[in-house]
Amino acid sequence: MQTASDRVPASGSRQNNPRTSDPREKLIVALDVSTAAAAQKIAAAVGDSALTFKVGMQLYTAEGPQVVRDLVASGRRVFLDLKYHDIPNTVAAAVREAAHRGVSMLTVHAAGGGKMLHAAVQAARNANPELMVLGVTVLTSMDEDDLAKIGVHGPIVEQVTRLADLALAEGCQGVVASAREAPALRAKLGHKFAIVAPGVRPAGSAHDDQARVLTPAEAIAAGASHIVVGRPITEATDPAAAARAILGQIS
Repeated sequence: MQTASDRVPASGSRQNNPRTSDPREKLIVALDVSTAAAAQKIAAAVGDSALTFKVGMQLYTAEGPQVVRDLVASGRRVFLDLKYHDIPNTVAAAVREAAHRGVSMLTVHAAGGGKMLHAAVQAARNANPELMVLGVTVLTSMDEDDLAKIGVHGPIVEQVTRLADLALAEGCQGVVASAREAPALRAKLGHKFAIVAPGVRPAGSAHDDQARVLTPAEAIAAGASHIVVGRPITEATDPAAAARAILGQIS
């Protein structure tokens, strides 16, 4: 029987390699804005200080798939963070559409269950074997009181690990989790998968709506392979300089 630490990601592309030496491979810039023009302005301002840009629900709802096409056409990698959570057939169809638009990474809720996760992974493999499917564990805005209110009791790390194990067992190449849980995930599940950590803030930055926060250096040291940073870069006077400062912290 294959163990979690023995699982190898389906994709061998460089952006999916948690051990890459280029710090730009580890930084994802969140385009949490409402227009394609604003997103393109940020991407241009960041320049080659980052390779991957996150398109989430706000931007995608406002502008639709064209913003993804345009970013991909401009040579940028797109992390489509829509957190699919539906019946397996519906999620598989959505993943196929995302793959056809050239995204490099996308998210599905691990709480959707094994059948849904398996369908998402199979759809990605059939459409584009290089597409990384990530299982979302517990949102970084949540704490243990929030989990208890939806019927999940016990330490957050237990739920994160439970969902991560399920996602990897069904073929996901990585998970989305707070870097605070990364050490436990690495200890139990190994190193052959990606951990994408949102809720990362440079020292001195406001935490905003995030509950479980680490600095970029802390996140990478804890075991995260990628970090997602939004406002500290996108709202900076000089986004490229802000991105380079973070690259310096995680090098």
